[in-house]
Amino acid sequence: MSSEEQTIQHLDEVNKVVGEYLKGNDPTRISKELAIPRTRVVTLIKEWQTMAADNTAIRARAKEALAAADEHYSRLIAKSYEVIDDADTNGDLKSKAGAIKLVMDIESKRIEMLQKAGLLENKELAEEMMEIERKQDILKKILMDIASEHPEVRDKIMRRLSEAASKGETITVVQDV
Repeated sequence: MSSEEQTIQHLDEVNKVVGEYLKGNDPTRISKELAIPRTRVVTLIKEWQTMAADNTAIRARAKEALAAADEHYSRLIAKSYEVIDDADTNGDLKSKAGAIKLVMDIESKRIEMLQKAGLLENKELAEEMMEIERKQDILKKILMDIASEHPEVRDKIMRRLSEAASKGETITVVQDV
């Protein structure tokens, strides 16, 4: 078998495993359904998560899919609450209990989905935070340079910077002499 054929076969296997994983199946169930050792399933899922986390396009698509799934769960929960209200009106405790359990199950699935997606979201948020902090540092340096070059606006800039500063953070402007 050529290297290209091996790569195609490997990617097919990753796609099958990830397809089941995204349906909400755990590695043990995927292993049984696809007749692949559980350790291999776990390895393939981790490989896919790494690839997905490093790919901006995949992260964007994952974000869209996550938002759509979250919205879908919200609609299902809203419908379940309608069933609860109807059951209340009709005094149907069995239906009410079933609908309450359904809401709990849906919420559980939603939380599980969001936790699984956490790797993507956490990395993206961390990158965004680092970029915001970098830009804030640049802006602070620009303002401090202006304050040191123009003493007439120095106090106003320093007052505004101190309002934006974190507790315990010291802002120092070196005046040109």
